[in-house]
Amino acid sequence: MYTKGLLIILSGPSGVGKGTICKELMKKYDYKVSISATTRTPREGEVDGVNYYFLDKDVFKFKIKNNEFLEYAEVYGNYYGTLKSQVEEELDKGNNIILEIDIQGSMQVQKVFKNAVYIFLLPPSINELKSRILKRGSETESSFNLRFSAVSEELKYMDSYDYAVINDDVDNAVERVNGIIKTEMSRISRMNLEKFINGYVF
Repeated sequence: MYTKGLLIILSGPSGVGKGTICKELMKKYDYKVSISATTRTPREGEVDGVNYYFLDKDVFKFKIKNNEFLEYAEVYGNYYGTLKSQVEEELDKGNNIILEIDIQGSMQVQKVFKNAVYIFLLPPSINELKSRILKRGSETESSFNLRFSAVSEELKYMDSYDYAVINDDVDNAVERVNGIIKTEMSRISRMNLEKFINGYVF
C-alpha cells in the first residue's frame, strides 16, 4: 500500500539522547537507522560500519566533491554526513529510515526531502542536559563548553521541525516518537490507495 519508505529525521542538542532513542526504536519496532559517516575518532566500544563509518578527512572531502552525501556538516571540528546511496536504497525497498543527525544536517535535508518527518528531541531541562553530557565522560572542559554554549542557538531551530518530543523518560519518548511515525504513515498522501480501491467490487 505504500509506494516508498518514510524518512524520519530525529535531531536535537548534543547529549539529549538521540542515540538511545534510536536504539530502542530499533529493538521494539521495525525501523532502520541510517549509519552516518564521520571524521571523529571512535569512542570506546564504537564499531566501524555499526555506529558510524569512520573516514579520514581527505576521503570525506572527496565524497563531498562527488556529491555523495544527502547532508553533511562540520561540527566541533569534525565532519558528519549521511550517504545518499544508503538512504535511497532503503526507501526504495519500502523501509522506514530514521536519520539521527545534528541540526545543521537536518536543515540541509529539509531542502531536499520535503516529505520527510522532522522530530526535535528536547531534554526535560537545561540542567539535565548538562548532567547527561558530563556523565558521558568523553568531553574535555573546552569541548564541553563548546557544546553547551551552542544549545541556546540550536533551540532556535525547533520551529523548523514538525514535532517536538521531550526525552524525560526513554520508554515514554520512544512511544511518542513511534506514535508520530505511525500517524504519518496513515496520511493519504503517503499511501498508494488507487490499487487498493480498484480491488473493491461495488
